[in-house]
Amino acid sequence: MIMATKEELLQKMSDYVFEMEDEEIADVCEEYIEAGFDPLDGILHGLVDGMNRASEMYDQEEYFVTDLLLCSDAMYAGLDVLRPHLPEDASMGESKKAVIGVIEGDTHDIGKNLVKIMMETAGFEMYDLGRDVPIDSFIEKAKEVDADLIMMSTLMTTTMPGMRTVIEKLKEQGIRDNFKVMVGGSPISVKYAEDIGADGYSRNAVEAVEVAKKLCGVE
Repeated sequence: MIMATKEELLQKMSDYVFEMEDEEIADVCEEYIEAGFDPLDGILHGLVDGMNRASEMYDQEEYFVTDLLLCSDAMYAGLDVLRPHLPEDASMGESKKAVIGVIEGDTHDIGKNLVKIMMETAGFEMYDLGRDVPIDSFIEKAKEVDADLIMMSTLMTTTMPGMRTVIEKLKEQGIRDNFKVMVGGSPISVKYAEDIGADGYSRNAVEAVEVAKKLCGVE
């Protein structure tokens, strides 16, 4: 029996997420782990890659929300296999804390869920507020847990102003400098992030971790 290469297995994982095959993906992930390959690579270059491909199809209106949900089911089925094999990330020392949520008025949370998973994988302590999150809840939770980072996302242009409001309220309360603020989602741009006074912006879950680490001074 010819063993599949790492690249072949990663491609299969990506394809199974993209094609919503939640039953077959666990077997591929098991084969990947048994072959001794890196579980983080499996998540990033297999599962997340497939989800990013699905998100691109959604942006092009080729996939619908129901399709993305089925893709995420496949991704989570793969994660259930790979995550227990991740090494403990000791590089961060004391975990940085981040509050994450989808801004009020928007219920699209697949991208947010991806970011949360990747942040946890990188060693961040995550506080997930969910979707359709009231503006004040971001601030209240950040103060409650003494967060390092506030992360907000949206897929709707109509809810984007809520992000600006959160930052303005932080300023009004005299605590803007206590937290780094990151924004993301398909309608968000670098320019918009700069315009509202956010500290960082990311296009996808993998980039979000790199930006978050940089903002929090983590190597």
